[in-house]
Amino acid sequence: MAVFRSRTSKAGEAKVAGERSLLLGIGVSAIGIGMYVPFSLVFFHHVTGLSFTLVGLVMTVTGVAGLAFMPLAGSAVDRFGAKRVNLVLYGIRALGFALYPFATSLPAFAAVALVTALADRSFSVVQQSLIGEVARGAARDRLQASTRALQNAGMGAGALLVSGVLALWGTGGFTHTAWANSLAFALAGLLVSRVRPVPADAEAAATAAGRPAAGYRTVLRDRPFLGLTAANFLTALGYAALSVLFPLYLSTWLAAPDSLTGAAFTLNTALCAGIGVLVAGRVRRSGARRTRSAALGALLFAAAFTGQIVLGTLRPGQGATLAALLVVVVVYTLGELVHSPSGGALSVSAAPEPVRGRYLATYQLSYSLAAALAPSLFTALLAVDGRLPWAVLTVAALGAALALLRLERHLPAEAVHAEPPAAVAGAASAASDRRPAPAAA
Repeated sequence: MAVFRSRTSKAGEAKVAGERSLLLGIGVSAIGIGMYVPFSLVFFHHVTGLSFTLVGLVMTVTGVAGLAFMPLAGSAVDRFGAKRVNLVLYGIRALGFALYPFATSLPAFAAVALVTALADRSFSVVQQSLIGEVARGAARDRLQASTRALQNAGMGAGALLVSGVLALWGTGGFTHTAWANSLAFALAGLLVSRVRPVPADAEAAATAAGRPAAGYRTVLRDRPFLGLTAANFLTALGYAALSVLFPLYLSTWLAAPDSLTGAAFTLNTALCAGIGVLVAGRVRRSGARRTRSAALGALLFAAAFTGQIVLGTLRPGQGATLAALLVVVVVYTLGELVHSPSGGALSVSAAPEPVRGRYLATYQLSYSLAAALAPSLFTALLAVDGRLPWAVLTVAALGAALALLRLERHLPAEAVHAEPPAAVAGAASAASDRRPAPAAA
């Protein structure tokens, strides 16, 4: 049996055994994702030789099937452990991309795409569960921030890499990119295999042993967690805005050049990769409760969305529009950097350990449903008035912030606080004792 060896950083947080390998694996995996996600339709069209229409249809159907598979992935995590399921999903993705160049008929492509989509859609559930399995306390917040920064940096690097490949070898390079992607997922799996889960808390294990097996009924009876999931759905609509609503808003309502969309995405990605860990570290060291820091992120989202309403009302010249949009994107990205680590760690820590997989599968559905609803919702609202979708998003973000604050006293203390309140108070008291006494008059 592997023994968990914890180390302590200068900030006093326990290090995860195999943490560097875990983060490196996440970064390598993100490079693989970046090599195909920005070019999905074009990528699979050239790899398989099928028409865009057939590729799009298969991707839609398999994507929906992947959503239906997420609850099963949560059950698998609870039964076999997040690390084992994580490695299986890496293996499936590696095999899927190795087979794509050979899937030149519709049935073959549909079969490979279905299996790969099941792994892709479930991966976020399993990765969040893995963070809960290998880390405790503030280490979860740190891993959440590091993971998001690496994912943004890796996806950007992957997109640049495939752009260079295509510039050198043309569309034929997509086939080699598929195999490179397969190698990336295989390597990521090998790296993640080195991480060591934290031994289960003895008291929690003993309590769980005396209970009957729990299923999704346990999740559905947990009203505070369902409230947390609903609040995250409201915020998740905001996460979808940058990729779905922003480009449409620029081209239709503001009549701005499409190049601004690329500039906004580049700025967002650069900030997430460059200062994501720094921002999350400042929030973590401030001792803020996870509910309150997540609420602050939602409020920053609301501020950015309000800025879009103002911009859409004033419609200044092109130079002023560019400057205003960049400011809005910076505020939006800060909201993302503040909300994501705290919200992620909050959901992981609020989930009881024996059924963490099922809890997080339920929580991650809030992101998936928001992503599925966003295109139709935003386009319908935009057809009425360009500012209307931003107004709806502002109300949603404010509602999420309020819900998080109201849920604070109903959620477990270990979920709300990155460190136990007594430990935080003790650290503050110790710091006070170390201060020099004032000089006598």
